[in-house]
Amino acid sequence: MSIDVEQRGPSRADFVFLARLPGFGTHTAAKLRERADWPQGWLAVLPPRLAAPLRLWCERPESSPLHEQVMADLAWHAPAQGYHLLTPADPEWPAMLDTLPDPPLALWALGRQSLLELPMLAIVGARKASQAGLRHAHDFAAELVSRGWSVASGLALGVDAAAHQGALAASARLGAHDYAANPSTLAVLGCGVDVVYPAQHHHLRQRLLEGGGLLLSEHPPGTGAHARHFPRRNRLITGLSLGVLVVEATLRSGSLVSARLAMEQNREVFALPGRIDDITASGCLELIRQGATLVRDVDDMLAELEHLLPAHSTEQPSTQPRVASSRQPAVGSAASRSVTSARQATATATFATPMTSLPLPSLAPPASRAATPPVSQEAAPLCFLGAVPLALDKLVELSGTSVSELSMQLLELELEGRVMQAPGGWKRL
Repeated sequence: MSIDVEQRGPSRADFVFLARLPGFGTHTAAKLRERADWPQGWLAVLPPRLAAPLRLWCERPESSPLHEQVMADLAWHAPAQGYHLLTPADPEWPAMLDTLPDPPLALWALGRQSLLELPMLAIVGARKASQAGLRHAHDFAAELVSRGWSVASGLALGVDAAAHQGALAASARLGAHDYAANPSTLAVLGCGVDVVYPAQHHHLRQRLLEGGGLLLSEHPPGTGAHARHFPRRNRLITGLSLGVLVVEATLRSGSLVSARLAMEQNREVFALPGRIDDITASGCLELIRQGATLVRDVDDMLAELEHLLPAHSTEQPSTQPRVASSRQPAVGSAASRSVTSARQATATATFATPMTSLPLPSLAPPASRAATPPVSQEAAPLCFLGAVPLALDKLVELSGTSVSELSMQLLELELEGRVMQAPGGWKRL
């Protein structure tokens, strides 16, 4: 079988093969899709360890060691039963993901896939949230769904779970007369969609599937949860959403990493304020200081995104309690920028058009911290970092690691509270 020189881009099966190919990164794929013809241009620039298996796949796919896995993935796709496999070659592919620097090569989904066609806002926050934080996450999610927005989160303990529960409760109140159009909730996972994680959420997961929600992952079915999967999961939560609300977060919370990802993706960032002496509010207050939009209720959020309100939304008064604070427009928020052209566009066009990003937060370390754990192979950047910020390109040079791999390592270390981004580069905590 010869390579098809007329093919304009990877096919559905090709994308699944690339997703399965060890060592083939999403950053690499994104650059090749922009700059190289498929498949000759890809084969010409890829290193031999990747070019050889790709050439074999293109010429004799049945001889590829990955052929059986790819065929099983394609057979797994059964929309009538709620099993979905999406690739950039499919018309159902979420267009918002194409604005990311490293969109996934394939997505496995379980549940109502049409949920991806509805406007989405994300709610993230602390796993060990306060009762007030859980209540706010639940109520904000419920109110958003009642206004026609679906809610995305990560099915983690704490704020994530409360947001999913609030969205499901509100979706149920909308009734089942127009089930396919009702907003609901999306859970993006750091494991396969057939894996229950965390185990405590078995019933919530089932309720989500029964309530018109969707489980989504870039990891094939059967993939277990791993720490390195969650930063990548977070970029999809923010990437699929038009804005992100941080409910509660400390300065070392992974939710602040999600907020930074949202800023880098040109998404709107919202933060719920709290007391200045409350450590669970310190991250949100820092985000507000750096330019995130302070919100007291859902109306504050939708005021920033009113040009994208869905046509079927209901004009209901917000039921959220207002948090006492002074009302000031956030620096860099949508309210302080011109949105004339965006208001004239459809939601889909807006998703594809980058908005001006907010300034990235340079988060200060806490006053005290636990002893630094030993450096593992995955934490190799720690060997080169100290108190003085080091530029990313210099770190690439010293470590001999690719930019994409190094960026992912740094993101994981930031989630663990071991490094932070500062003016001039990265430094060790």
